[in-house]
Amino acid sequence: FFEGKELRLKQEYFVVAATLQDIIRRFKASKFGSTDSVRTVFDSFPDQVAIQLNDTHPAMAIPELMRIFVDIEKLPWNKAWDITKQTFAYTNHTVLPEALERWPVDLMEKLLPRHLQIIYEINQRHLDHIASLFPNDVDRLRRMSLIEEGGTKRINMAHLCIVGSHAVNGVAKIHSEIVKTQVFKDFAALEPEKFQNKTNGITPRRWLLLCNPGLAELIAEKIGEDYVRDLSQLTKLHEFVDDDLFIREVAKVKQENKVKFALYLEKEYKVKINPSSMFDVHVKRIHEYKRQLMNCLHIITMYNRIRRDPAKLFVPRTVIIGGKAAPGYHMAKMIIKLINAVAQVVNNDPVVGSKLRVIFLENYRVSLAEKVIPATDLSEQISTAGTEASGTGNMKFMLNGALTIGTMDGANVEMAEEAGEENLFIFGMRVEDVTELDRKGYNAQEYYDQLPELKQAIDQIKSGFFSPKEPDLFKDVVNMLFYHDRFKVFADYEAYVKCQEKVNELYLNSKAWTKMVIRNIAAAGKFSSDRTIKEYARDIWHVEPSDLKIPPPNEPRDAAEDKTPNGTAA
Repeated sequence: FFEGKELRLKQEYFVVAATLQDIIRRFKASKFGSTDSVRTVFDSFPDQVAIQLNDTHPAMAIPELMRIFVDIEKLPWNKAWDITKQTFAYTNHTVLPEALERWPVDLMEKLLPRHLQIIYEINQRHLDHIASLFPNDVDRLRRMSLIEEGGTKRINMAHLCIVGSHAVNGVAKIHSEIVKTQVFKDFAALEPEKFQNKTNGITPRRWLLLCNPGLAELIAEKIGEDYVRDLSQLTKLHEFVDDDLFIREVAKVKQENKVKFALYLEKEYKVKINPSSMFDVHVKRIHEYKRQLMNCLHIITMYNRIRRDPAKLFVPRTVIIGGKAAPGYHMAKMIIKLINAVAQVVNNDPVVGSKLRVIFLENYRVSLAEKVIPATDLSEQISTAGTEASGTGNMKFMLNGALTIGTMDGANVEMAEEAGEENLFIFGMRVEDVTELDRKGYNAQEYYDQLPELKQAIDQIKSGFFSPKEPDLFKDVVNMLFYHDRFKVFADYEAYVKCQEKVNELYLNSKAWTKMVIRNIAAAGKFSSDRTIKEYARDIWHVEPSDLKIPPPNEPRDAAEDKTPNGTAA
């Protein structure tokens, strides 16, 4: 069991140790490292250095900095701890318990025995403090400990990050609320002021100018070029929502991007794409919580509807699904296999013709995202409410003139807030509904029994309709959907399919569709990473913005030395 895990911990420690040595070398070389006395050398450290822990992966930085201060620099523990806490801040990126790092104590003892001692000391002092505030509350001590007992003893790295940081944040309003009220409830009750929200953002340079020059140029013609540095200026586009020429130009840029991507797909995948079909795109890491399976059930439902009544009007679609599965994640790999099996059947059925095409994008990566996102009409953001911390793909699609079908989850909530809920296709359970369903017990069978189209789709998967050579290939997937689907695909299926019908209806009215697109682009300004970073700088790092260029660490700092702005963020 340890082999892969051991390499991972070595890598995490290595990158953290190297970074801290560099930070300390630079601090000592600067004019801030007071040389008066050993005792005061590091007093200004937190004023000059901010370290943001991007998830728990660099959590070993906390015991490592303590080791440097206490063992090497000979600082007293309390002083070292005070400086350490003021230096670190922690960003949480997931609420899924299986994704939070928990390192076995045995492994830590073998690899980093001194760090384990330091973690034990941090924990002891932390628990003593809790015990003084809540005498005899043994269960609270157990819940809040950095060490999890029972079975293999493990170190809860998220707890280490919270205890060792002066600020903790989630990455969207709804996520930060869940972090405070559910995941780290006990810690938030203790230090409510420590918990903040910093909604994620994307860089408009890469995700508009670079990947969609046609749209970027069109926007600049209407509102000037300043919006690139201040994305909130996109609100000026609201003035042009009814401008017929602008509406036509926006639609034209989208069509050009679609034709270009269709040619790319035909070259790469040897499938004929109808560029006037709706490009329905679901690209992100493959995970049960992101519910690529629900999309797959919708594809099967559309397929069955075409076969049932081939003469009926059908809004043509090209459904594009892409993403990577973690190497050891069996279910994610089965989901990819199912999508490909369904595509095989759908794309080769003469009854379907050009009405429906299904493509699985292999090796999905940033360079491919830059091609597919500008060509997308419909962005799929359909995670179970309360599971997606934020998402950033959702923002990229919004900025590039796609409409969103999604649940009230992650940053979708704030996108709906900015654009108006009526300008997104919002469906399905809210967080409260999911909580309520958990309380009464989710029974997948009920939905299967009540929804004929769902039953038909599941029966086809189960019977081997999509895998005739291996009829029980997908039995694990079907079994999961019935008996241990934590993400409740069947519960949102009906609302999802109905919402997709509303999407079709609007797509038939090109002008109304494009007007909604413009309203979305005009509301995307909040989701610039420029805004996100300004908030981190203001509320967590306490650094002022500056236009001064700071030389890279490998260049001498003589000339720039006196002009260095207050603070260095790492």
